[in-house]
Amino acid sequence: MEDMVATPRESIALLIDADNAPAAKIEFIMSELASHGVVNIRKAYGNWKKPALSGWERILHEHAIQPVQHFDLVKGKNATDMGLLIDAMDILYTKNVDTFCLVSSDCDFTPLVLRLRADGKQVIGFGGKTTPEPFINGCTKFLYLEESEMAKSPRNDRNVSAKQLKGNTKLMNALRSAVKAAEDEEGWALLGPVGTHLSNQGPFDHRTYGFAKLSDLFAAIDLFEVAKITDGTTAMIRVRQRK
Repeated sequence: MEDMVATPRESIALLIDADNAPAAKIEFIMSELASHGVVNIRKAYGNWKKPALSGWERILHEHAIQPVQHFDLVKGKNATDMGLLIDAMDILYTKNVDTFCLVSSDCDFTPLVLRLRADGKQVIGFGGKTTPEPFINGCTKFLYLEESEMAKSPRNDRNVSAKQLKGNTKLMNALRSAVKAAEDEEGWALLGPVGTHLSNQGPFDHRTYGFAKLSDLFAAIDLFEVAKITDGTTAMIRVRQRK
């Protein structure tokens, strides 16, 4: 058993706001969550009598996702958000769950995210590019659903240019501070601790910028040096010294 590859054992609750999430992205979501743990609770909320949600029917069966019905009590309003919120709090207090996954582009869930984080839970968010920043920033990790399409494209077509990267002040400050926090006496930092520091700062993901690996993101910016140590696989990063 000791020779077997270790796999994540965290228990995950997947809560989907079906009114604000495309069914076609479920494979991307499940694949990502598999690297974090086991999705033991799987629920999708919506008014399933709506024709707009018909695309979810096959997905629910394929991935053993429990549909939770909420009727539109008043025209233009629905009880989906409130139902998801109540279930999330019930799970928080009655189930042994380490991580919550919220699939929605709705900023109304921001208070829920902050409450879960305050209780020490990790929150992974999935949403579209239109998702408001307060919801994104509240998550431990946030992934854009558009990433599933970007992953199918050639890397050169989707990488953000070095000029664009350097022009992103928030990103550059985050990268520099992460390297500085993990650097040794010569200024070199192992990539693993750097990635951990970035994750602790906020919902950072290198794939947002079109890079499959964090080391590729650093290598694309001439303000950093990237080197491999003797095993040829472990990367080290440091802020490039000015001449």
